[in-house]
Amino acid sequence: MLQANNYFLVLLIQLSLLTFDLFVNSFCELLRTVPVFQLLFFIIQDISILLNLFIFLLMLFNTYVFQVGLIFLLLERFRALLLTALLYLTLSITLHSWIMNLRWLNSNHYVWTDGLQVLFVFHRLAAVLYYYLYKRAAEYLSDPKLYEDSLWLREAFAHYQQ
Repeated sequence: MLQANNYFLVLLIQLSLLTFDLFVNSFCELLRTVPVFQLLFFIIQDISILLNLFIFLLMLFNTYVFQVGLIFLLLERFRALLLTALLYLTLSITLHSWIMNLRWLNSNHYVWTDGLQVLFVFHRLAAVLYYYLYKRAAEYLSDPKLYEDSLWLREAFAHYQQ
């Protein structure tokens, strides 16, 4: 079972990865003249999104609700986050690939196509939604009722058995 001091460390890691993601989204365009650094930051950003998703799933697997077999309750509660995280990861990889493809050999010129601009806007909108849902889910996972037996859990289990 996850102890309170361990949860603080996991939460700190999660929020640090989200902060790094926000930092890359905010300032990576400043590195467009050095495509190797931009590529490096893009790769680390995509890995951090995957790592954050992996940590979140491990947190879900650690709950008492999951251990008693009521995973549908957790999936129902966190469906929006999981779908948004996958969408955001897909948009990130697509955007990073497109940017690096357009700017790798021509880094001195500012290349910005209409399709890239549309993808950029959708990526940033997905990023805001991802940050919000992830912080909300991390806060909800700190609720002690998820880590112990309780009346609402017994009622949900009884309802599931019927």
